Amino acid sequence: MTKNLDNEQKYSRTAYADGPRLLADIGATHARFALETAPGVLRAVRVLKCDDFTGIVPLLHSYLADHAGTRINHAAFALANPISGDLIRMTNRDWRFSTDEVRRELGLNTLLIVNDFTALAMSLPGLAGGDVMQVGGGTPVDNAVIGVLGPGTGLGVSGVIPTLDGFVTLGSEGGHVNFAPADEREFAILQFAWTEWSHVSNERLISGPGMEIIYRALADRNGMDVKPRSSPEIISGALEQNDALCIEVLECFSGMLGGAAANLAVTLGSFGGIFIGGGIVPRMAEWFAKSSFRARFEAKGRFTDYLAQIPTYVIMTPNPAFYGVATILSEHLRGRSGANTLMERVQHLQHELSPAEQRVATLVLEHPRKVLNEPIAEIARLADVSQPTVIRFCRSLGFLGLADFKLKFASSLTGTIPVRHSQVRRSDSTHDLSAKVIDNTVSAILKFRDQLDVVSIDRAIHLLRKANKVEFYAMGNARVVALDGQHKFFRFRIPTASYGDSHLFTLAAELLKPGDVVIAISTSGKLPELLAAVDAARATGADVIAITSSKSPLAKKASICLSVDHSEDSTTFLSMISRILQLLLIDIISVGISLGAQGGESEGETENKRLLISHTDV
Repeated sequence: MTKNLDNEQKYSRTAYADGPRLLADIGATHARFALETAPGVLRAVRVLKCDDFTGIVPLLHSYLADHAGTRINHAAFALANPISGDLIRMTNRDWRFSTDEVRRELGLNTLLIVNDFTALAMSLPGLAGGDVMQVGGGTPVDNAVIGVLGPGTGLGVSGVIPTLDGFVTLGSEGGHVNFAPADEREFAILQFAWTEWSHVSNERLISGPGMEIIYRALADRNGMDVKPRSSPEIISGALEQNDALCIEVLECFSGMLGGAAANLAVTLGSFGGIFIGGGIVPRMAEWFAKSSFRARFEAKGRFTDYLAQIPTYVIMTPNPAFYGVATILSEHLRGRSGANTLMERVQHLQHELSPAEQRVATLVLEHPRKVLNEPIAEIARLADVSQPTVIRFCRSLGFLGLADFKLKFASSLTGTIPVRHSQVRRSDSTHDLSAKVIDNTVSAILKFRDQLDVVSIDRAIHLLRKANKVEFYAMGNARVVALDGQHKFFRFRIPTASYGDSHLFTLAAELLKPGDVVIAISTSGKLPELLAAVDAARATGADVIAITSSKSPLAKKASICLSVDHSEDSTTFLSMISRILQLLLIDIISVGISLGAQGGESEGETENKRLLISHTDV
């Protein structure tokens, strides 16, 4: 990954079309922020002290105050904390927050929060020689597992595993494994730590606070009466003042870190190397290179030769977690927009296939839409192979057959497949016509997911939660969607009605009052009767939520527009996929209302909401 932060002109043509991305590396002591304006290009890097803020939201607002005119849609944070679910309680700070509430507060479309060492691990494949300092011998093996650990306020541990499609990181809390002393001195330190904690993990000792425990333990063991020192003071005392006790502390600390690194190496089989991150070791890098770290790393009895082959490095580049968390965010957004990971897999494995199967692979890579839309006989003809060869190609990639391959392939392609009933031919088998119908729908849903306006959905949910009553207006094919919405909303004990007669629209609209909400559903958004009813509803002070095309007249008249911009020739064919997307929006806002409702529920209401959530498979 390129780390040139100054050459803006080089990346100006590849700047993100939807604006810069907010990146953060939030530890227990410091929070580091940056805006990524293009792949690998960081701007506005700033470090804030966490002690200056009462929580993560004030912290974020403080950084973003300098960028008030900049629209930020996507963000990713690396956090020194286990990440599990929406609610996060920080281990080393008295902060707790909901990821989704923070996303809403900042008005973001995307917010990812990952463990800080997961992010650091993801940065490792992109580090260059100048970014690290090797300690000791060993040579990395290409495409091998890499381990990373780093002492700071805590002890982070992770790893990165190569796959055909890139790298997979380990979400690990390996810093909390039991500390294992290697000699009498370390056992004395462990006994001292036991006086404070019943369980002593590696993190208790191999960290900044741990260094301070080691200092007090060694002073006690040596019969010395000393005042406690902070870890920066201990490092300064050893390197600048040549203090004997401080030097002994660093020796112990480095040896313990070497033992922990060796345990990680044999656990993961990290022949790609072990990397040391965190904020402590780089501050004493020159001394650390000559310390007992490497000797202790290789001191593994029968596995000494095994470990001697594995190189160890100290990460010296500043803010490496930014590059890892940026990669994770990029892959997430790429996946949302239908990343061609299966195309890349075909390309990667092509040379391992038989010559005939390679011709099928070439057809897939050069004409993916033809492969999706054509029956097996035509695919075989275009690739100049037999039909069994097409099946063998699919099975070589791990699929059951052509239909299974097409289903997965459709979801991995960017964009939608043109929807035309003519795609289904009389000669198609049931397998092929099923695959085509599902392919069209899956592809459209993936694109729809990528284009969702979550801010508008949030506003719609908020509006509907406090609505006095809700009325659905729809005609034709959209009438089914309106009836589905009426059925779901009625379970919330919201007075709900549905009208599908153009004469009743305006009559019903004229009876509305402020606090009432109309949900108008139309694929085209151009029906004159529906537009007149919406005008009448707005005149009474009611709000209108439109589920329609974003550029339609209906969208312009509505209080909120939930866009469905899938293109279908509704003059010739039924709007099948648009109807499915409209139903999905009804499900999304229904579940949003259900999950957000608080208090005042009867047992029956609670059961209805539970059934609704179960029905929508949340």
